[in-house]
Amino acid sequence: HEAGHALVARALPHTDPVHKITIMPRGRALGYTMVLPDDDRYSTTRNQLLDQLAYSLGGRAAEELIFHDPSTGASNDIEKATALARAMVTQYGMTESIGAIKLGSDTSAPFMGRDYGHQRDYSENLASVVDREVRTLIENAHQEAFDILVANRSILDEMVLELLERETLNKEEIEEIFAKVSSWPRRPAWTGSIHRI
Repeated sequence: HEAGHALVARALPHTDPVHKITIMPRGRALGYTMVLPDDDRYSTTRNQLLDQLAYSLGGRAAEELIFHDPSTGASNDIEKATALARAMVTQYGMTESIGAIKLGSDTSAPFMGRDYGHQRDYSENLASVVDREVRTLIENAHQEAFDILVANRSILDEMVLELLERETLNKEEIEEIFAKVSSWPRRPAWTGSIHRI
């Protein structure tokens, strides 16, 4: 699972470096993969968000590829990926069918230290389009993660053996194992409309 996250993150062109991977249980997590930027970042691009979706689902994709029987271990990853995909559609204007429109009203109360969530203020028809766009983003990211793992299967297996032996790997050790990872091709340019060339 953790090797799947890390390998997908490493293969994609718009992700931050993988700094640490561990299979040591901590709290409710059975392990974790730490992906951090080397420099400060003040905004995030659409491609960076699409890459985040894919590597979030890399653990689940690895379970499917290797065991043909995914576990509940990916539930938090699925929750985060779904929230990110929904934000891309309803807040960031990153799909053509919705466009650069913010949907939903923000009912947070930061002065109270609480966030009551996102309230829908749009029609059932538009809600259906939002749901379809979220599903498409998730399905595409899931398939991308799976395809990356298939293309780099021998490196995935090598990472698993190293993690079983050492339990925790740092950035330099990870880079050594991932030196031969096939970089995934960049996505085509996106302007948000077929009319903007």
